[in-house]
Formats: sequence, C-alpha cells, structure tokens
Amino acid sequence: MTTSAHSTELEERPVLVIDYGAQYAQLIARRVREAGVYSEIVPHTLATEKILAKNPAAIVLSGGPSSVYAEGAPAGDKALFEAGVPIFGICYGFQLMTQTLGGTVSHTGRREYGATDATLCAENSSFLTGTPKVQNVWMSHGDSVSAAPEGFEVLATTPGADVAAMVDEGRKLGGVQWHPEVNNSDYGQQALENFLYNIAGVEKSWSTGNIIEEQVEKIREQVGSARVICALSGGVDSSVAAALVHKAVGDQLTCFFIDHGLLRQGEREQVENDYASTMGIKVVTIDESERFLTALSGLTDPEEKRKAIGREFIRSFEDAQRKLIEEASGEGGEIKFLVQGTLYPDVVESGGGEGAANIKSHHNVGGLPEDMTFELVEPLRTLFKDEVRAIGRELGVPEKIVARQPFPGPGLGIRIIGEVTFDRLETLRAADAIAREELTKAGLDEEIWQCPVVLLADVRSVGVQGDGRTYGHPIVLRPVSSEDAMTADWTRLPYDVLARISNRITNEVSEVNRVVLDVTSKPPGTIEWE
Repeated sequence: MTTSAHSTELEERPVLVIDYGAQYAQLIARRVREAGVYSEIVPHTLATEKILAKNPAAIVLSGGPSSVYAEGAPAGDKALFEAGVPIFGICYGFQLMTQTLGGTVSHTGRREYGATDATLCAENSSFLTGTPKVQNVWMSHGDSVSAAPEGFEVLATTPGADVAAMVDEGRKLGGVQWHPEVNNSDYGQQALENFLYNIAGVEKSWSTGNIIEEQVEKIREQVGSARVICALSGGVDSSVAAALVHKAVGDQLTCFFIDHGLLRQGEREQVENDYASTMGIKVVTIDESERFLTALSGLTDPEEKRKAIGREFIRSFEDAQRKLIEEASGEGGEIKFLVQGTLYPDVVESGGGEGAANIKSHHNVGGLPEDMTFELVEPLRTLFKDEVRAIGRELGVPEKIVARQPFPGPGLGIRIIGEVTFDRLETLRAADAIAREELTKAGLDEEIWQCPVVLLADVRSVGVQGDGRTYGHPIVLRPVSSEDAMTADWTRLPYDVLARISNRITNEVSEVNRVVLDVTSKPPGTIEWE
C-alpha cells in the first residue's frame, strides 16, 4: 500500500508483514519501522506472485489463531520460501514455515500462554546474538515444532516447545515460536533487528527526516501549481498533514476548520490560537453546526452517523471551495485537492488494505461520498500515530497539539449512543470537560492514550439526588493505554481520581446520575463505542 500512485524510493523494497489473522500484525509492522526499515502489511490471501511482485527486502510471517492442522487454516506455499527472499516466521508463521519445508509440527499437549523462559542452545548464532542464554518471552501457542526442517539450526527451546527458535542462515530463513513484537518479550526487538540486519542484510532507511523529504516531493508532484484546501480538525493527524503540505506548497494551502458542533469545550479556540498563529498557515473557520445536526437528525445507527458526518464534511469543503474561488475571482490556480490526515490504522480498520476486514467506516476512508469533486492528498496514509507525532515535532507543530490525546474526526457524534441532539451534546461536553480537567490535574495525561467519555443517551437509570428520585443518563469513562490504537488495554486509573470525576459529573451535569468505567481491552472491543 502506498500513499499515492507514485512510489517513493523508501517504499520500493519494503519488508512485508503477511497477516495470518494475528491481533499483533500491525504491531509487527511498527516494530520493523522502529528498526529503521519501511514495512507494509499484506493479507495471507495475496497470491505468492503478487507478494513477490512487490520486490520485498524481507518478509515476516505473523502469528494467527489457527492450528496448521485445522480445516481451512492458511496454507504455506513452498515457492515463497524458495524465492530467495529472507523470511522470518513468528508463532503461527513459524509453524507454517516448519510444515511447508518438511519439519514437524506436533500436538504435544504442552501449550504455552504468557510469560515463558526460553533457553538458547546456539548462542553464537547471528540471529539471537547479544541476547542472554535464558530470556523471558511471551508465548501463545497450542501446537509446537518438534523437529526443524532440514538445513535449519535449532537455536532455543522452552518447556513447551522442543524447537522454539531456528535459522537457516544460508537460505536466510528463520523464526521464533514466541512473539518478539510485544514488550513482554524482553529481547524481542533485538531478535527482530538481528534478523533484519544480520540475516536479511536490510539497511536502515526509514526515518522522520526521510519521510518528510519524500512526502514533500510527492505532494509537490501531485499538486503542481493548483491550490489546496485542508480539512483541519485541530487533532494531531490533520495538523501534521497540513504542516507537511504547507512545507511543500506554502501559500497554495488554505485550511478550513469546520466547526461541526460536535467538538469538545475549547477546541475551536485551540485551533485558532495555538495552531494557526504559530504555524503561519491560513485557517478559515466555518460554523456548520446546524448543517451537521440536521444531517444527524433521527440517526441512531453508528455507520449511518459516521457516513452522514463524512458526507457533510465533503459538502462543507465543496462549499468552501466555491466561496474561495469567488473571492479570488478565479485567480491563483485551480482548487481541486483536499488534504486529509488519514493514518494507516484508519485504512486497515476500514477494510482499505488488501483483504482487510471492514471493522468500521472511518470518516476519511469508508465515509466519503462517491461523487465528491476533490482529489485527496493523504501524506500520512502509511504512517502510525507515533510516527506522525515525531514528524509533527520535527516540523515545529506546537507540542500542545502534537501531544494531544486522539479525538475522532466525527467528534462527539460517535460518543453519543443514540440520536445526536444539541442538548445531548451539551450534556456530553460538560461531562467530558470535567473528566479531562481532573485527569490533567492528576498528571495522568501522558499515562493514557486517550479517555473517551460516552453518553448512553438511549439508556436511563434510577438515581437519588437531593433526596429525590432521578431518572438520568449514564456516562461511561473509557481510559485506554495504547501505542498505535491497533491494540489497547484499559488504563488502571487511581480510585481517588475516578471518584472525583464521578462526583463532579453527577453533581455538576444535571442530566447524569451515574458514571461507569469500561474495562474492556482491544480486541475484543474497539476504543470508541461507535
């Protein structure tokens, strides 16, 4: 997957992560990038010839929930392993490599889940060099490799796996039974980097400086002398995307901040004061709150709400485009490009990757109308959030925005379970402001990824307030910790902080009489409720 029809030098020889249904496939891709190497994710259903046509520098086979013996399980293709491309197998991918190349995968009955000690039996291998003889690794497997394929050297064992790591340095093939991509594996990143550098011979070429340079060149090539407008939300993604485009084409860019009435308290002022004045970018604010509320009237289905918001965004920008042309009397170049801060997780979760499942429509991806008149400029489309933050800092985007907790483009519209109305928005805004204020006071802003506050507008619960019976709405707090939003865990906030938030919301927000805590990880839940 590329950011546009034009491929950059950095993307010519990617490390491909073949996804066999693992919850950590995106994390593997991130770890490869942390090693300074560009990576992309492709599905296991992609034919071998198409995989090889991407000219990969190396391939990583992800884990997955299947047994290699299960009916319908993803199968291996020997041609892939004989193509001369370095391949690293992880968990299911490790077992698939073993089975495809003639080794033995067995139902040993010695399942391993969670922390396990791996013992190296070939410490001089360049694959696991620099890691201790006994190391803590994170396992998640039922079947085990009992015999490596011919030509492979066994590198490590665990109590539940006779072959927990192996390598054939001549053919540049290797793998581990554990998950090196998770932080729970103490030397996982080193094992991955050892494979990339020592076995595959891949060189570092992926850095924020290179990304900026390459994207600026691509934007200039795509846009030419035309004028560009940007959908600025004030969040990290759109702010960094705008900064990149401004670096590339300067005053050809005009940012429109659409106040759709679904914002949190103080966000409009933050964009106008903290961003526009600091970056020297022209920002025009347009109040479209009535338009969006009208479009959302009567809608309760999450997908319908997302698509309505995405549609009205585009219509708002088309109106802004016409107004800009009229004001300029047609001078200064054609306006036909729209900048969006679409990220790689947005694309993956919207089914935009080859063979990816559609988890939900993203307002920048699955929610756009087919008849829109703009050509999209999406300079962050292949990037993860942490990469975007690093680029933002290098471009001089204010830290207040770079470090801002993620907030969805559809705003509070997808944090109201039920129909979106003005009164419900006011209720949620007030509760959200209290939660954010207390988290900041407690110094917890950097410890959590974000804390969505959700209004269960279609639910009422009985309460007692002021010696009287109430019938109010519950508010849900959803504090989560994550690195890239592809996976997440709920954040264990101090009880005293939760108590202050609950007390203030139920005392100060008249329509709310109950505050509850969401303690679901991702998967199985998503971060946002809708």
